Amino acid sequence: MQLSSFHRKLFRASFLIVPLLSAAAGSAWAAEGLTVIPNWSFLLQMANFVFLIWVLNLILYKPIRNVLKQRQAKVSGLEESIESFHKDATDKQEAFDAGLRSARVKGLEKKETLLAEAANEEKTIISQINEKAQAELSQVREQVASDVEVARLSLLKEVDSFAEAIGEKILGRAV
Repeated sequence: MQLSSFHRKLFRASFLIVPLLSAAAGSAWAAEGLTVIPNWSFLLQMANFVFLIWVLNLILYKPIRNVLKQRQAKVSGLEESIESFHKDATDKQEAFDAGLRSARVKGLEKKETLLAEAANEEKTIISQINEKAQAELSQVREQVASDVEVARLSLLKEVDSFAEAIGEKILGRAV
């Protein structure tokens, strides 16, 4: 901690004044021993004590108290900001959770809608395929029936020649 020039001068002056005041009070010693007689030196010692308390308060205690007050104010401000940030974070987390739940509900509803649409589309496509398959099947049946009729008619024309050939082979002669 840096002391101002005024505080340094005051501190030095207190070291010069204290020994002078103590020397003036030294006349209270008697030859037979120590006797305590309250006189003007007592008042001087009291003044010295009050002066030292004032100097210590000015130089040492006030700066320390100011630093402690500033630190307490800073800590209080930080605690308030921490509480504010914590509350904000809690509010934002709750809003996020609510939004997430809402999004999930909307997503499930959309999924159900899409599944229903897909099922309807599937039914439509399957019915179209069935109709097309039935149409192709009837067309194939008609084609097969016509081919069978053509083959039957061509075979009927050739039945006589086949019968003659079989008869010749069985009999071994011409018929």
